[in-house]
Amino acid sequence: MALSLWLAWPVGAAPVGDAWQRPALMVRQPERSVLLAAAWAGDRIVAVGERGIVVVSDDAGGQWRQSPSPVSVTLTMVRFADAKNGVAVGHGGTVLITTDAGATWQRRLDGRRIAKLAKDAANTPEARKDAERLEADGPDKPLLDVLVWDAQRMLVVGAYGIALQTSDAGATWTPCMGHLPNPKGLHWYVARRAGDVLLLAGEQGLLARSDDGGATFKPLASPYKGSWFAGEIDADGRMLIAGLRGNVWRSSDGGASWAAIPSPVPATITATARAADGSTLLASQAGIVMKLQHDAIAPLSSTPVPMPAALLARRDGSVLTLGVAGAVPLPMTGGRP
Repeated sequence: MALSLWLAWPVGAAPVGDAWQRPALMVRQPERSVLLAAAWAGDRIVAVGERGIVVVSDDAGGQWRQSPSPVSVTLTMVRFADAKNGVAVGHGGTVLITTDAGATWQRRLDGRRIAKLAKDAANTPEARKDAERLEADGPDKPLLDVLVWDAQRMLVVGAYGIALQTSDAGATWTPCMGHLPNPKGLHWYVARRAGDVLLLAGEQGLLARSDDGGATFKPLASPYKGSWFAGEIDADGRMLIAGLRGNVWRSSDGGASWAAIPSPVPATITATARAADGSTLLASQAGIVMKLQHDAIAPLSSTPVPMPAALLARRDGSVLTLGVAGAVPLPMTGGRP
């Protein structure tokens, strides 16, 4: 699936088929595959992307090697609880777990099981109807983000409002669609956490916040009715959300009010990340990587990156971009990104 389509996952996409059960092919130069997310696992970088590909680097992105993956579906996000324990999510309702820093992976959830869990948990006619639709459609709904508290506790979110929690590393899952403020079943694209405060964002301005670690959620008034594809949250309650047409908004009061931050390029923001110095990095669909400092967003480089999907700050202050060109360091200017 093209990167631009992943960023705005279409209603009525073709079924995944058996790719959710088929191991990923081992390929030459896997770091040049379409990669959609990356995370630090201790001193190792783990990146994931299309066709179930997982790649790891032990020298901050200089050299890469492919790890075996039990699925061939697109993987959309990866996060680690510590240097060893991590999770990747993707299409077909896929959740993969690693306990060895991304060297090997086990499937812990898929779309068929999600449909059964939703049907078993349904306690209203609407919920039963939604669960029956999930069951009839088959495993064709992607998971798009994941929150990780530790090696045991996780929250996954995705298309059509799908959301589930686990407290035992994916052995069992509890659907939580019923207590999320999303009556239209819109797509969740973004999940962020700072302590017990959670921020979820998605389609058509969808925003929600939890102050109790995900036990309950309340809706937030959105400053923009377009979709949000990226965001960040700080321990002090400050939030940043970004999405269509270069919209970037910041809140200093936990989402009660928002202030716009002008973007130098009116292109969809596809990714955000924290830089080594604590500032916020942003990438746009136009290929421009930017940095937010104080109240201004400025480009980091004049050289566009081919359709970036994710950013990862490296320990030396440089930036690794992930996208259609694979894992590509941002060109350095004068020794700085």
